Amino acid sequence: MLDPTSSSDVFRVRGGAVLRGTVRLSGAKNSALKLMAAGLLCDGAVRLTEVPRIADVPVMADVLRGLGVRVDLDLDARSCVVDATEPPSWHAPRDAVTRIRASISVLGPLVARVRRARIAPPGGDRIGSRPLDMHLRGLIAMGAEVHEGDGEVEVHAPDLHGAQITLDFPSVGATENLLMAATLASGTTLIENAAREPEIQDLCRMLEAMGAPIHGIGTPTLEIEGVDELHPVDWETCPDRIEAGTYAMAAAATGGDVVIERVRAADLTLPLLKLRTAGVVVEEGADTLRVKADDLEAVDVVTLPYPGFPTDLQAQLMVLLTQAAGTSRCTENVFDSRFSFVEQLRGMGADIEVDGHHALIRGPSPLKGATLAGSDVRTGAASTMAGLVASGETIVRDVHHVDRGYADFVPRLQALGADIERVPASDVDG
Repeated sequence: MLDPTSSSDVFRVRGGAVLRGTVRLSGAKNSALKLMAAGLLCDGAVRLTEVPRIADVPVMADVLRGLGVRVDLDLDARSCVVDATEPPSWHAPRDAVTRIRASISVLGPLVARVRRARIAPPGGDRIGSRPLDMHLRGLIAMGAEVHEGDGEVEVHAPDLHGAQITLDFPSVGATENLLMAATLASGTTLIENAAREPEIQDLCRMLEAMGAPIHGIGTPTLEIEGVDELHPVDWETCPDRIEAGTYAMAAAATGGDVVIERVRAADLTLPLLKLRTAGVVVEEGADTLRVKADDLEAVDVVTLPYPGFPTDLQAQLMVLLTQAAGTSRCTENVFDSRFSFVEQLRGMGADIEVDGHHALIRGPSPLKGATLAGSDVRTGAASTMAGLVASGETIVRDVHHVDRGYADFVPRLQALGADIERVPASDVDG
């Protein structure tokens, strides 16, 4: 069930249920995978807790094992130990690397630890262009030589040193790779226009705990003082804010009342503001959110890098806005293929008009059950949300994408009262 490529299951969703109850968040997908990669940086065992039970985690474990690193993974216990006591190999295994985008995050640690890396372009969701130019230009500024050939990139940096790097765009992946490379480079590295996401802050704080002085965490300027070595730590993965937003929006779209536990509201400032503007009642506790909704109103939203509205919640919000009174405007500024989901919503009865990277959503629109395909992690979740809202039965295909980002998605929704089951595709095809 956690194989991200071979599952032929589907979700069968019968709409009309109101979500009620409590759900506890997993560790963040976009943090856990990078924390695992950071385990390459030290001579010893890094122990991670609150590791999410998602399909990308064992694939990242395969990437690390392919580098000769010991990985003890227990997804039932939400724990992972990465032991790179022996220096890792510098050639990342192509089969595993090409299965998930996050595999590129081994590049920086390999260049830092063994001063060399060879890696194929990573796989993952098809949601637009995400080139590696900024990763490589930053490493070149730090003294690396880069060669491309045979469908792989090779980086050699025997004299890795600090540098002043300005990113063209606050790229999460480039920030993470250059940050990790800088921890073991000689001298000080300054990364300007760095990404600021909570998951990057989580990585920074773990690297600090491992012995890397880092200044400016959570700001657009990161200053990293290189050290000779890092030491092992035990670290708890931060909660998944995208998972939190997804459950919050599903609760609101169904007119429900859901408590979300192990959440950091500060990581969701703008999404919570948009929910409140749409008429949703959001009550914040110390580490909880209670989401209640009845009549929804239109809102406008623009996706931007953090602290802006996250592109990873855009499809879910669009489903919610089909049920809101009035005309909402959604502008996508991060990935160029995020509106591919719109045609499926239209097929269910949504009134959505797309013009370039803008979409107008007129509501409320009654949705009718349909057969949908989740082409990436987030549209898979949004398709499931649409099925919860729609009348009749909705079939969501390609659910292996959902497995990559949401732990135990179907059981958790069932516990909240959703009429949903996971069945073999043959059950609905035949």
